Amino acid sequence: MKVISVPPPLGLWTTVRSVGVFNVACSFGALWAFVKVLRVLRWRLKTTQLQGPPRTSFIYGVSHDLTSSKDSGGMYECWATEYGVAYMIPSVLGQTRITPLSLAFLEISIGRGLLWSEREDHRRQRKSLTPAFSNAAIRKLTSVFYDTAYKAKCAWDNAIESGNGGDAIIEVQSWMNHISLDTIGIAGFSHDFGSLDGKRASVTEVFDTFGTSQQASAVNKIFTLLASAFPIIIKMPTKRTNLFKKLSITMGKISSDLLIRSRRESHINMSERDEEKSIIGLLIKSEGLDVELRMSEEEVMARMKVLLIAGYETTSISLTWALIELSRHLDVQTSLREELLAFGADPTYDQLKANLPYLDAIIHEILRLHPPVGEFTRVAAEDDVIPLSEPVRTESGEMADSISIAKETLITISSAAINRSSTIWGPDAKEFKPDRWLTEDGISGKSKEVQGHRHLLTFVDGPRTCLGKDFAITEFKTVLLVLVKNFVFEMRDGPDTPIEVVRGILPRPRCWRGRYRGTFESPSV
Repeated sequence: MKVISVPPPLGLWTTVRSVGVFNVACSFGALWAFVKVLRVLRWRLKTTQLQGPPRTSFIYGVSHDLTSSKDSGGMYECWATEYGVAYMIPSVLGQTRITPLSLAFLEISIGRGLLWSEREDHRRQRKSLTPAFSNAAIRKLTSVFYDTAYKAKCAWDNAIESGNGGDAIIEVQSWMNHISLDTIGIAGFSHDFGSLDGKRASVTEVFDTFGTSQQASAVNKIFTLLASAFPIIIKMPTKRTNLFKKLSITMGKISSDLLIRSRRESHINMSERDEEKSIIGLLIKSEGLDVELRMSEEEVMARMKVLLIAGYETTSISLTWALIELSRHLDVQTSLREELLAFGADPTYDQLKANLPYLDAIIHEILRLHPPVGEFTRVAAEDDVIPLSEPVRTESGEMADSISIAKETLITISSAAINRSSTIWGPDAKEFKPDRWLTEDGISGKSKEVQGHRHLLTFVDGPRTCLGKDFAITEFKTVLLVLVKNFVFEMRDGPDTPIEVVRGILPRPRCWRGRYRGTFESPSV
């Protein structure tokens, strides 16, 4: 018998070396390009090709123009006027499909919470959060809103009394930050940051750092744009990602303390435990009632970060815009103060909702003109057909009253454009006009067709509508009520003082030359 020796199989590296590293790399590159081409071809076949603005940059499309614009909503509105209610926007490196960027960025910045989750996981997380944002829960939190507002009032009283002539220059933006941070700390997770008392917490320092360096902000903008094509970039240690990591560590410590405290108190008599007011505290206690609602420590931290960022940024931005607009329109400010003083004692939660129409009108006019989040995106989970409110002209020149979209198509909705559209809201759409909310014909025509809270897209709409809407509006009303009832606000350099919009975590107003003037006015006046 003849025995033939068979050599052992070649290892992977040996095989690669025999073929050639360069050839292997070329093969993988060709395969990657082939898959990309197939995806693009499928997308073009499945998606109605629409007209849209021309590419202004080979690399960025029009994305850089949008992020650099002081009024991106105005750009979207102009494009809608020219191309119709639906149009295509050239993005980074010719992209037409969604990439993992959004989810990757959310995971790094706030963890795998409600904003990150999708489909069934999103429904489960939303279900667990809903009880903490019920009318009954917000009703209990109203006292917290009043407490922080009055703490700021006392500090302003002291500043005015120590000044000359009964007035003082007050930097409103930083104070709105302090109010929002302390409120969400106590109401959200029973943690007092002490920002209104002058304490400097790690969270405060992180928030204050966002947007302070314009050069760093410009670099981050480029990184973010390129990351939409190459998501791995979002993992790079830029100043912005490092700030989010620092925020994550700080919130991790706070949530850990909260979990320990809540579990230690789990044996307390139920009647005492029912007095818990914080949002996260209520959620932790609800775990025992429904196994489906049980949260991991990772989910607790993610939800706390969502609460912190959403509650801090959006409210402080809206309050600042409100005081700016009231300083520009002193007649409106006076009318509001008259309503508040005539009402008398501080209103309850239910009275805030039903008995102060002018306050309600001003709040919603600010939310219409200055939505904290100017646009949001949706991704097609499957191939679909979307009906349109009016026909649009396709790229080939045909008219279409519906458009086909392929799975994973990214759709951007500009809440700022829709909220301020002259076509939808009329010729005075860009004006600060609270009276529009007080008459039957003030909100009419196409504006009534907008699906969303009070015909606005400020809180989005549908399954992912803002869960904290009532929390935000109640806090907004409470703080504005206390401040306007007790102070007169003016721009130091007059009502025409220029306002610049800069980017922190979200775009926010900033006055370079001017500040705001708080003049004490006795409630008896």
